[in-house]
Amino acid sequence: MEALDRALIEKFEVQDSELRALWQQHLDYEKMIVKLEGKPFLSPVVEQEIKELKKKKLAGKTKLQALLDKYRHQEA
Repeated sequence: MEALDRALIEKFEVQDSELRALWQQHLDYEKMIVKLEGKPFLSPVVEQEIKELKKKKLAGKTKLQALLDKYRHQEA
């Protein structure tokens, strides 16, 4: 996430619960992915779990970007 995006999130997350929830979800997925990837051995099940988490994270990021685009246009 770029610094400008993070600034927008910090500015609008107080008033936008969807934005706040998507951002928190993004951070949670990132933590889970880092934790799983840090294991010394990745079983096929764990590799599949990482793939699923990355897909969910990307889907959430797409929604998050759409909300951020809305706020960027408001500020322009």
